[in-house]
Amino acid sequence: MILKYLGRKEWTLFLISVFFIIFQVYLDLQIPGYMNNITYALQNHASSDVVIDFGIRMIICALLSLIASMCTGYLIARMSSSFGTKLRYKIFHKVSGFSSGDFDGMSVASLVTRSTNDINQLQQFVGRAMQIVVKSPIMAIWAIMKISEGAWQWTVITVIGVVALISIIMFVVLYTMKYFRRMQTLKDNVNKHARESVVGVRLIRAYNADDFHNSKLVSSSEELKRNNLSAFRVMVPMFSATNSISNFMTIAIYWTGALLISSTGNIDDKMILFSNMIVFSSYAILVLAAFMMMTDIIRSYPAASVSSSRIEEVLNKQKTIIEGENKEKDTEHATVEFLDVSFKYPGYNSDVLKDVSFKVNEGSTTVIVGSTGCGKTTLARLIQRFYDPTGGEVLLDGRDVKDYDFRTLYSRLSYVPQSPIIFGGTIRENVCYGDDSSNCSEEDIWRFLDIAQIGDYVRSLEKGLDSIVVQNGNNLSGGQKQRISIARALCHRPEVIIFDDSFSALDFRTERLLRESIKTELSGMTKIIITQRVGIAMDADQILVMDQGRIVDRGVHEDLFERSETYRDLVKSQLTEVKR
Repeated sequence: MILKYLGRKEWTLFLISVFFIIFQVYLDLQIPGYMNNITYALQNHASSDVVIDFGIRMIICALLSLIASMCTGYLIARMSSSFGTKLRYKIFHKVSGFSSGDFDGMSVASLVTRSTNDINQLQQFVGRAMQIVVKSPIMAIWAIMKISEGAWQWTVITVIGVVALISIIMFVVLYTMKYFRRMQTLKDNVNKHARESVVGVRLIRAYNADDFHNSKLVSSSEELKRNNLSAFRVMVPMFSATNSISNFMTIAIYWTGALLISSTGNIDDKMILFSNMIVFSSYAILVLAAFMMMTDIIRSYPAASVSSSRIEEVLNKQKTIIEGENKEKDTEHATVEFLDVSFKYPGYNSDVLKDVSFKVNEGSTTVIVGSTGCGKTTLARLIQRFYDPTGGEVLLDGRDVKDYDFRTLYSRLSYVPQSPIIFGGTIRENVCYGDDSSNCSEEDIWRFLDIAQIGDYVRSLEKGLDSIVVQNGNNLSGGQKQRISIARALCHRPEVIIFDDSFSALDFRTERLLRESIKTELSGMTKIIITQRVGIAMDADQILVMDQGRIVDRGVHEDLFERSETYRDLVKSQLTEVKR
């Protein structure tokens, strides 16, 4: 139940609003009573002062009802906005703790829609619903008590009107639910295609694929439009039907009242019946209005129900990676070890890694080479606990990475992906990033930029470290983004740093200078380098050769070139490309 996320603040605001709602209903129900008193006063030829007195009381009731309604609206708005804020925070916090495997089945487009459109829809529904769910029954019951002493014919007419209204509402809800279930999925598709068009705009233009992507977006938008029209074609007539029921019920009450009055011979009884008819019709309209208010909730319920289930699907999703409790560093420093590790991705039957075992010593450089798809990047993901192995153990400092809490584990690791992530902001903010940002001096930033071979470029900029970088680093080249990403990883001061094909966008000269700088300046740091370039592997303390998820050989460059056919073929293929 999504309402379990309402906190003490929200419930307090709601309970205060209940007081104003009851007060408002009381005032609204007093007005027909004063109308009755005015009618009796006119029948008995009372003075105008009496009529004016009742009229003033009606005006005061109406004004106080308006004030109570405004207070209720303010409190409900505060409650629903606080509820929406809390849901956004909970979803963000939940998604932030997801591992890579937890995102399976939930696209980025879907998560964006759930965090924005779904929460807005639910926030609006809860605000209206919690107000009407209280007001409607109170108004209906109170009004029914007021008219219980009226003619039974009028009561029957009111009951028929209410039953007809409820029947229409139930039919509309049951019929339109299927369209609202599809609506959110279709919104995900529109969001996905729009996002692809924006993110991939350069590639789309390079291939003249504008018309193709536009057609995908138009197609998904048209499908959403058709679905919405199918739902609204049924819902729109409901408003006309409810107004018609109200009008026909009023006509029926007056028609029946006229027949009752005409059948009465006494003039005083006729005046009493006429007065009762006026009051009864007012209360009957209030009874019907109470049920008509429910139509607004019921109309919004299918969409809100779907949004609620989608939000709860995220909030109730069980994490596949359970955080450990160890926060202490062990006596051995910066060693990484794989012991008979096997792994398969969720939903796949075949192993990506099979019985992998190796050890990376403190301060050493280990290079992992192999063909595309052999499992190199998967090794890096297991070290960072993006996934847990299906067999064997991954050790950091002799302790299973599963035992560490996330903050301790990630404080000791840095990871540089092949496709660097650059945040909108300044170069300073991108390099000095994370928990260590407060301890990062300007001198440190320049040092790490120089190690990453991008210090001279930053110095050439007019604003230096405060130069603006747009989102995704679109005003930087691929090599510049990789080097800023490397500087960020170094600024984290890790014990173990993992380069996942992080030099692919660098020219050979810059790559060589970068490797020499890291080797000289960061000799005590444990380095794991995943690459396709043999030149990087030549100076490594250990080279692991992978093929089809297994380590088929290990050693240094000279030895592997002599005995490993896989490694030798890799070297020869690159030398051949260079000669060409």
